[in-house]
Amino acid sequence: MIYAVFVLGLALGGGVVYWLRRSKTPDRKRIPKDWPLTVRALVNNREKQVWLWLTKVMFDHQILIKLPITRFTSPAQQADAAHWYHLLNGVYCTFTLCNMEGEVIGCIDVPGPKGLSLSNQTLKHNLLSQCGIHYTVVDPANLPHLIQIRTAFLGEQAARGNANGELESRFKNVSQHLYAIVDRKRNTKNQSVAQLDASMPNSSGYAESMLESSGWEQNSFVTPLDSRAAKL
Repeated sequence: MIYAVFVLGLALGGGVVYWLRRSKTPDRKRIPKDWPLTVRALVNNREKQVWLWLTKVMFDHQILIKLPITRFTSPAQQADAAHWYHLLNGVYCTFTLCNMEGEVIGCIDVPGPKGLSLSNQTLKHNLLSQCGIHYTVVDPANLPHLIQIRTAFLGEQAARGNANGELESRFKNVSQHLYAIVDRKRNTKNQSVAQLDASMPNSSGYAESMLESSGWEQNSFVTPLDSRAAKL
């Protein structure tokens, strides 16, 4: 009788534990009706300056923004894939250069106001160089010459392409096109603001007060790896 009571109690206890765990599972997996998220800028002011410069200098390549290194690398041994993915999934560069065949040729980091740690640069340089990918850090206040950066990523082919002035011509054409787009958007924005101000005289001051109260900043995006809890 005692044995039967013990088995019955054990079964009931197990059933209660199972029911409690199962009742909590839907709460963890339930998709919220209102997501606790807000939109923020993908790049800050410094990164945007380098981004626009890259679109002119590397006009024949694609520029990918803040792409994880694990997206374009793979482990030599698939058995270690989970380990390396867990270790490197948070590592990314500000910009990744890709040719039209989808092959990554180089990565660029833009240091934040506090700079970029030497350990951060060393880790990415060693990792990427062993994969045959060039890595460099570009300061928006001291941008390199277009021939210098193209030679670093493309080799002597870039220098040969400049022999007949083709690069300067393409660079000038792309620059003029980008400036035209910027001017057109600026004029459109000014016209929209003027119309809004005409209908709502205090709209400009209201918009500024809303931005200030929201706590949003143009340079709010963190520098890669700055938010990691521990160093690699």
